[in-house]
Amino acid sequence: MSAPPARSARPTYRGRFAPSPTGPLHFGSLVAALASCCDARSAGGEWLVRIEDVDEPRTRPGAEGEILATLERYGFAWEGPVVRQSSRTELYRAALGQLVATGHAYACACTRRELESAPLGAGGERVYPGTCRDGIPPGRAARTQRSWRIRVGREPGCTMVGYRDRLQGPQAQDLARDVGDFVVMRADGLFAYQLAVVVDDAAQGITDIVRGADLCASTPRQIFLQRCLGYPTPSYLHLPVAINTDGLKLSKQTGAPPLPRDPVPALLAAWDFLQQPCLTGSEQPATTAEFWAAATAAWTPARLPPVAMLPAHPPVPERGPV
Repeated sequence: MSAPPARSARPTYRGRFAPSPTGPLHFGSLVAALASCCDARSAGGEWLVRIEDVDEPRTRPGAEGEILATLERYGFAWEGPVVRQSSRTELYRAALGQLVATGHAYACACTRRELESAPLGAGGERVYPGTCRDGIPPGRAARTQRSWRIRVGREPGCTMVGYRDRLQGPQAQDLARDVGDFVVMRADGLFAYQLAVVVDDAAQGITDIVRGADLCASTPRQIFLQRCLGYPTPSYLHLPVAINTDGLKLSKQTGAPPLPRDPVPALLAAWDFLQQPCLTGSEQPATTAEFWAAATAAWTPARLPPVAMLPAHPPVPERGPV
């Protein structure tokens, strides 16, 4: 298998929803899935589902089946087969080989503990100090485990990556200052999310990405990789992230409850969270089919709240299995 080719002409809208199979879908997941699907459908485009299980140790047995069953129960319909990152290792390996051959990637023998004293960037991440950038130091050369990092450059002002988000507006990040040379393959041999998502989006012809604002900080790294690999850059729209009463992002780690079995109230709650035109009253949808017909016609991206976070009030799930 080889890395996907670059595309010159912009094709028809192609969006995607890419959950990780670490547990059941929750309200925050529903918000992202709903927005990405409505955005694609209202544009007359295609919507795909991809299972992002590149981090295999975090994958929970049975979670993928639960996720797909929930999407179907909630009336989501997608084009083509579901793609799984765990079956695409050769694509990632080919992309890494290209990065190494062009001088964009290099091996690193630093351990996590050795990087604990590295300075923090603007986003709170450790900025890699470049220890192995010009070759692995003699004292670390005997180590067998190596990660691979992408070289982002040293010249001031030459590593600024900017883009215009459809909702959040102009965004920019100085990769050298805020991130440093970042990992594209971990020392345990697993490919990093940043590389996998870039390769997958290019291979699937994704033109438009709608996802949570917590991934805004990752987007400049992904755009940088797209440029290194000769891939096109999709359009981005980063939605407000649903947070709980403690101000934490709704996630499996923060105890977000799974979606309830009855889909319509949850879909309406997610619709209201996104501040979309009212679908209630005498025309309130009673079925998922009615909801999707109304939502696709009424979807208005200009009404989305241009903030990074919003408190969520998801419906309480029923007792029993999901």
